Amino acid sequence: MTSLLLAALLYIGLSNPCFALEPEPSKWNHLPVNGNITGLGYAYTEADILLDPALLLEDVKLEMDSWVGKYVRTFELFDKSARFDLTQAYQEGDWTGLLDGVPAAVSRSGLADSLVRLAINLYGAPPLSGKKFAAYRSTVDVETIVGVALAVRLPTGEYMDDKLINLGNNRFVFRPQIGVIHTRGKWSAEVTGEVAFYTDNDEFFNGKTLEQKPLYIVHSHLIYKFRPGFWASMSAAYDYGGETSINGVDKDDRRQEIAWAVNLAYPINNYSGFRLTYINTRTQESTGLDSDTIAASLSLLW
Repeated sequence: MTSLLLAALLYIGLSNPCFALEPEPSKWNHLPVNGNITGLGYAYTEADILLDPALLLEDVKLEMDSWVGKYVRTFELFDKSARFDLTQAYQEGDWTGLLDGVPAAVSRSGLADSLVRLAINLYGAPPLSGKKFAAYRSTVDVETIVGVALAVRLPTGEYMDDKLINLGNNRFVFRPQIGVIHTRGKWSAEVTGEVAFYTDNDEFFNGKTLEQKPLYIVHSHLIYKFRPGFWASMSAAYDYGGETSINGVDKDDRRQEIAWAVNLAYPINNYSGFRLTYINTRTQESTGLDSDTIAASLSLLW
């Protein structure tokens, strides 16, 4: 029964949910150059997987625990402020459901794919550090920042080519991004657009080839800053596309999802802070993924 559950999950391209639709605010914030930020976080996700009724699968659910580490380095590039991000997660996931009325389940644990991102602010956010940065920020009340970035998901996660469910994807994902953040007083509005391009996985389940079309994503955020380091945000996101094919056969599994999220960040001191996040995603297709995620993280600036 377990193998049939895996095959059905493969059918709709959900063998490894990659939560690309996670609205994250402050991607383009002005940060002091020559700085380092480290962060540790935990996220718990519950999801309902919606399948074609012809597959005789009901009540298919996912529970996922993720422990995430992140490192950010800020620097000057071409006389502009820039940043490099490295994110790595360890995950434990359980997939369960009823196949023709009979319980079926599968579990995975291990490293997820690594994510790296290089961003540069092309307009606004001059490259400053120390007292010059503090003096500039204290005088700016209205500001617009425009940035571009490239995020790359690396095929470093746990992967077995004889299994249909894996934590790693065994392929690269390139996500060019462009974003704008406008600040007026205590309020900031931020919009990011991106496209995810997928390389082929030529070792997908016993030698098959998995291909995927581009996925188009837009994120928007409204942020209110109570005081430095203490802020709250409301976010919304939408994605479309990403159809897959296996050995050239289209799976008719277009993605179309909406998401919303809330964040609350609170400073512990001038160099560290705590953040709580809730993310809700809902598919707009007859098949797909509905998920709820709660997360907590601690960050340190040095």
